[in-house]
Amino acid sequence: MAKEKGRKLIAQNKKARHDYHILDTYEAGLVLTGTEVKSLRQGRASLVDGFVQLDGGEAWLHNVHVPEYSQGTWTNHSARRKRKLLLHRAEIEKLDSKSQETGHTVVPLALYFRDGRAKVEIALAKGKKEYDKRQTLREKQDRREADRAISAARRRGRAPAAR
Repeated sequence: MAKEKGRKLIAQNKKARHDYHILDTYEAGLVLTGTEVKSLRQGRASLVDGFVQLDGGEAWLHNVHVPEYSQGTWTNHSARRKRKLLLHRAEIEKLDSKSQETGHTVVPLALYFRDGRAKVEIALAKGKKEYDKRQTLREKQDRREADRAISAARRRGRAPAAR
């Protein structure tokens, strides 16, 4: 069997980028059971309500939904159990000190396989206010409109107008 290469995305938390300012990102390994890995290989997971809790020098991933493996037996896992994250001690200490500041939290952004190993991308984030969210949406919409106008102008410049 050939060794897997590259990055295969399983789940993404798009809402996190909308709700938070992303300050710093980290890649962490996950401690999983066999049925969890099989379920993830089927591409089934949800990061929507997930968060990271730091306690006792360890990082734990909470509320990430990995559904039970369909062919699993009594060894199947519970869908929303807390899972240990594998990070370097210095990274955990840095995240712990930064997350103590007001308004800061640690959220999962993506769950994926990299070279055959399950990884989660976590981010140190600061919550956005409602007006920040509106401003971000407005900037995104303005950028999209500008791109459309530029591409339309290029099309008009290239192709002769049919009359």
